[in-house]
Amino acid sequence: MNDQNLNRLVPLAKLFGKLGVIGFGGPAAHIAMMEDEVVKRRQWLTQEHFLDLIGATNLIPGPNSTEMAIHVGYSYGGLPGLIIAGVCFILPAVLITAGFAWIYDQFGTLPEVTPLIYGIKPAVLAVIFGAVWRLGKKAVKSRKLLVIGLGVAALLMFGLNEVFSLLLGGTLGMIWLCSTNQNNPPSKQTTSILTAILTTGSVLKASATTTATVVTVSLWQLGWFFLKVGTVLFGSGYVLVAFLEGGLVQEHGWLTQQQLLDAIAIGQFTPGPVLSTSTFIGYLIAGFPGAVVATIAIFLPSFFFVAALNPLIPRLRSSKWASAFLDAVNISAVALMIIVTLNLAQTTLRNSQGSPFNIFGLDWLAVFIAASAAVVLFRYRLNAAWLVVGGALIGWIGWTIVPTS
Repeated sequence: MNDQNLNRLVPLAKLFGKLGVIGFGGPAAHIAMMEDEVVKRRQWLTQEHFLDLIGATNLIPGPNSTEMAIHVGYSYGGLPGLIIAGVCFILPAVLITAGFAWIYDQFGTLPEVTPLIYGIKPAVLAVIFGAVWRLGKKAVKSRKLLVIGLGVAALLMFGLNEVFSLLLGGTLGMIWLCSTNQNNPPSKQTTSILTAILTTGSVLKASATTTATVVTVSLWQLGWFFLKVGTVLFGSGYVLVAFLEGGLVQEHGWLTQQQLLDAIAIGQFTPGPVLSTSTFIGYLIAGFPGAVVATIAIFLPSFFFVAALNPLIPRLRSSKWASAFLDAVNISAVALMIIVTLNLAQTTLRNSQGSPFNIFGLDWLAVFIAASAAVVLFRYRLNAAWLVVGGALIGWIGWTIVPTS
């Protein structure tokens, strides 16, 4: 390695290590921070090339902001830069999440901690709903895409595997969209109405809270599960919630839905990529080795995808079929996210564990926190981390005023 490459790797490590520590607010915020640092301040990349990288991240599975960090590292520092940028961006979130996992494992059932976790859950629900709404309005760009989304939602209602539903919607949707050149986008008002219809249709799915049984999970099983998720995870990191709920809670029974909500809450509270939630879950299932295995398995595919795709970005960006596949996958992912959000809402807002606010089967304080967080999120666009902190404080105050019996 020559001095020039080394001189580029050290700044890459410093920059993405810093972004990993201060990167609150989700993928959109992460990418905005990267653009400011890489294009405006340091001028490592041109604005045009940075936009090409953003487009490329939407054509491959994996977390968008993490893959943007890896793309920038590869473009500026080659293969060593790819590794340095990706690891430095991921590592702070992983270490912080691992610390929270240990604290949760040791103290999560204590009364002093339970009110905080209790208040975080409905706030996280509002954050997820906000992401689903924004992605839905963006994804429903034509009536064909609406039909694709409704079809995928119907398949999910009948219990079809989440991963298969997403890939089926993407593949068949790509073929259908490319069968004609007609693609008339509706007005903004029509888009909002279509998104509301998609949401209402998904409400028809009935679900019940699943209680996990005590099971023994090998590291190989755990790693294989998260490797599969990292290989097929399209779109926002919030889609991860759908895969985890379907695989870990419903299919394998490795986690309860309450534990999944706790893991999501920790992922929201910490900076960096949302996929660091896998560290928390791996620790709950198999201790420290499980945390290491789950983290490596879910992030590893992104490094290989970026290394393979980066040199091909100009060709892929102009591909009609790749663009159609992306549109179909996005609307399929929105349908998936809506259904899992409804499942989580049922668990969070009804019969919360040990809550003193349950009246006629509905937890009114949780409803208040979720509604308040949603209003603040949509009206003031407050950072998700502040919503989580606010939810925790309201939960703690509520349980202090009205203690459990």
